[in-house]
Parts: sequence; structure tokens; C-alpha cells
Amino acid sequence: MATIEATLRDGSLAGIGQLLRNRHVSAEETVRWFLARAEGAGRALNAIRTLAPDALAEARARDAELAAGQDRGPLHGIPVLLKDNIFVAGLPAAAGAAALAAFRPATDATLVTRLRAAGAIILGKTNLTELADYVSDVMPSSFSGAGGHVVNPHGALPYGRGQGSSVGSAAAVAAGLAPLAIGSETQNSIQAPASVSSVVGYKPSVGLVSRAGVVPLVPSQDSPGPLARSVADAALAVAALAGPDAADTATLDGAWLPGAPLLLEQLTGLRIGVPRHGLLDAAEQAPLLGRLEDVLTRLAAAGATILDPCDLPSALPLRDVRSCVFRTEFKAAFDALMATLGAPCGIGGMADLVRWNEANPGAIPFGQPLLLAALATGGLADPAYRQDRARDIALSRTAGIDAALEGAGADLLLAPMGTAAKATGKAGAPAIAIPCGALPDGSPFGVTLFGRRGSDRLLLAAARLVERAVGERLSPTAAF
Repeated sequence: MATIEATLRDGSLAGIGQLLRNRHVSAEETVRWFLARAEGAGRALNAIRTLAPDALAEARARDAELAAGQDRGPLHGIPVLLKDNIFVAGLPAAAGAAALAAFRPATDATLVTRLRAAGAIILGKTNLTELADYVSDVMPSSFSGAGGHVVNPHGALPYGRGQGSSVGSAAAVAAGLAPLAIGSETQNSIQAPASVSSVVGYKPSVGLVSRAGVVPLVPSQDSPGPLARSVADAALAVAALAGPDAADTATLDGAWLPGAPLLLEQLTGLRIGVPRHGLLDAAEQAPLLGRLEDVLTRLAAAGATILDPCDLPSALPLRDVRSCVFRTEFKAAFDALMATLGAPCGIGGMADLVRWNEANPGAIPFGQPLLLAALATGGLADPAYRQDRARDIALSRTAGIDAALEGAGADLLLAPMGTAAKATGKAGAPAIAIPCGALPDGSPFGVTLFGRRGSDRLLLAAARLVERAVGERLSPTAAF
């Protein structure tokens, strides 16, 4: 039987919950244990920006509820970390920007309200790539002006360019600083850091989880989701987070997860497509192919039908397309949020942010060319934006993921690491990264399972089976 410490460090949410319900450990003791890790060995990672001063008080309240027979469910007493673009009343929410370092929202994001209602304890906030990685096209994913550099716990590997902005959340879960963290993805910001950190990362369909109270990047693509130790833990988190919210109209179109989780007993009968053309035929993907073949062989042996290749008809134009959607939506959404908040820290919109950075160049050592591009956009009514957004949907969804699935009769698609992130991001489609051991050089390897927008129940059910057949989390090479 695992010790209490081993369960807290590496165990499932269900395992931690069992400890709490059997009175083997209290929520207060659990929070103290994670706080000590965060303030001790965790400091070397710089994954956590700030810890919540009321976490212990919340834990004592959750303990009192359990003692009185009031159990809120699977997340009761579970400590959770949140990416620093998610509002928690009274805690910093800079989205990584030094210009907003002193900003503290007055209210919780909708997803935080739902976590609290489910009994989760907000442990603190994690560092992220500044403004969800839309400042400079040469800035490493590890960096933010407000938080500095996040270190990958696997051999102190750097989070390099394009490895996704939820780096602090991924690093924290990988190093056992929390059993669960919430990140957000626009286009690879959960699946990429999860893959290179050897944790599970689930980006739900856009509209499944409310973005109200989350600093936006591209509202048509943004989706908060969990970084976790297992698919089951990710599913428990999203079950608490999902649902319609009048403050986020994207949640009102029926994409959110209805009913009980879908349960599949075995991989037999599941048809998994492997898109290669335009995704895996580039030279930089060659180091991944050997491990991918091993995963596919093992999935087939477990009963899955592997459709290989199962290509996206639009793969080449999608790979090469350049769109104004990111910069246009970012400026519009950022300006609207800053106006609603009353110009926090004197930042009333994108123009103020750019001016502040120009006056404080030490805060943006990699420059701000992406912010300047956003500042120059013509708004959501610009015909160029509307044309680009329609093209993005056509390439990623209609002639992309949906066409590949329908053409081959596949249930879901599978790709190594975050190679399909451009397609899933633009399509608003769900994706879940599953760790699958290591590459020959010892660095983490994983696969991403994905499907059409709204297929989250099937995706989660299939991901549990894929994880059972090929999943393997790596322990960090350093002691944490």
C-alpha cells in the first residue's frame, strides 16, 4: 500500500480523496504538505507565481464539512493551482505582463467559482508565458516579464519557443507541487507543455468551460482545461468546470458536456486515425516517429483499429496559412477587458500596454513585435479578419479534422506530442495529451488524441483506454 506521502506526491485525486474521507490525513495537512513543497524544492522551478494566503483557512472549512457529513464530491479538499491569467479575487492576475503585476481582481473567474463549489482549495497561481505567448515571436515559452523563467523539472530542460503558455501549471503537476492545475489553450498551450513535462493535459472543446474571468488571447479559440496526473483526474476536473455561463456566450451553444461520462470497456472497435501528410513528414518530426510506431503497435495489439494514414485533406494549406485572427481578436478582447476592469495599473488597452513596455524595455527583453502587430489591426468588422476566420474554420474543421474522420470512418485522431495543435486550435476541437514514456534521449514523449468539436465524452472515454494501453508518466530527473 502506498504511503500517505507517496499518494500526495504521485497518487490520483480519488486516492487523495480516499485518504481525506478515511481521516488518514486532513485537508489542512494536505495543503500544508503541498505548501511546504512549493516553498522548498519547488522554488527551483519558478512554476508558482504566488500562493493563496487563505488556502489553510479553506482547508479547515473543507475538513469541518467532511466531519459534518457534507461531502461536495471528488474534488472536496483537493488543492488546485491556477494559471495566472485566471482571476482569483485578491490574488495577482498579471497574465505574465510586468505592466499588470500589481493587478488584483475583485471577483473570481466562473471556473474558480465552480472549483470552490466542488470543494477544491485554491492553492495559488502558476507562471505562464507572457500574455499566453503573444508578445514576441522569439520569446521562449518559459518567460514572462512578471514571473521570469519557468524550469522544466525533467532534467532542467528549457521550455523553448512554441512549447505552450501553460508551462507553470505543467511543471507544477510534473514535480508534485499540486495534484491538479488549470491552464488554458488557444493553440497548443496545454497539449505542448503537458507533452514535454510528462503529464496529462486536456484542452476541452471551445465552449465547454467558461472563459469569463480569464484574460483572453483569441476568444474564438480559447479554452481552459486541466493539467493532471491521469486522464481520470482530468475528467473529474472538467466535470466540475463544465457548463453554460451567461457571462460567456460560447458556452450556450450546446458544446458543453451533458450527462454522465461515457465509459468504454475496451479498445476493440475503436477506430483511431493517424494524420501524417503535412504533419509528420517534416524533418523535425523524424525523432518522434520511432516512438510513435511503438505506440501504434501496442494500441493495435490492445484491440484498436489503426487507420494509417488518415490524413487531413487540408493539411498542407493549413500548415502554411498565415492569418490575422490572433492579432485582431487579441487586441479587441484585451481592449474590452481592460475597459471593463477600469484600466487596471493604468492599462486601458493595447495601446497603453505597448507604451508602458516602451518606457520599461527591461520588462520585454525579447521585444514586443506581436503586440505591435495586434495594435495595428482594424477590428472584428475588418473584412480581412472575417475572411481569415472563415478560412481557418474551413481548413481546420470542415476540410481538416471533420473531413479526415468522415473520410476514413475514424472515431478519433492521434498524433505525437503537439504536432496537431494548429488544427485543433483553429477548429476549437478537444485534445488530450497522454504521456507515453521517453524518447531515446530521455526526454518525455507523448501522444495527443483529438476529435471534432463537441466530441469530448468520446475523447475522454477513449483516452482512458489509450492511457491504460500505452501511458507512462516519467518522474522528474531531479528530486522534488
